[in-house]
Amino acid sequence: MASFPNALNEQVSNEFGASQQYVAIAVHYDALTLPQLAAHFYRQAVEERNHAMMLVQYLLDAGESIVVPGVEAPQTAFADVVEPVRLALEQERRVTEQIAALVQLARDERALVGEQFLHWFLQEQREEVSSMSALLAVVERSRDNVMLIEDYLAREAGESPLEAGAPPAAGGAL
Repeated sequence: MASFPNALNEQVSNEFGASQQYVAIAVHYDALTLPQLAAHFYRQAVEERNHAMMLVQYLLDAGESIVVPGVEAPQTAFADVVEPVRLALEQERRVTEQIAALVQLARDERALVGEQFLHWFLQEQREEVSSMSALLAVVERSRDNVMLIEDYLAREAGESPLEAGAPPAAGGAL
């Protein structure tokens, strides 16, 4: 197998790991009775899972082998209300670097269809880093009154968990 398909399989693992981390963050906020923060991160978990399944569908369509990975356990304990969002922003920045590296690898291997497929992910990551940066700013300013964070997220709610223009996901983005 060429290195690009291998790297895509690694990214499947990264996306599932990101999904699990978001579930852990959501559960943390749910336990603190912060339903808007919990719902936000449950939605993020579904989004990351769907990203993994989009990669799986690409590999299926390309006739490549697929490795369904196990993932490391996510961080589940947090010092305060800010730490999970800070972790989420770090995760989004890391995924952005991973996707950029995949694009470069596809280009280097002249896997032009793969490179084109990944362009949607680059745009998605720009949006994810931007929105998580904004949420972190709100959380940092409002750490002493978490209800302001809840109000902010309630006003921002309404986005569909299925992203417009996204590549198809294995299983139909359930």
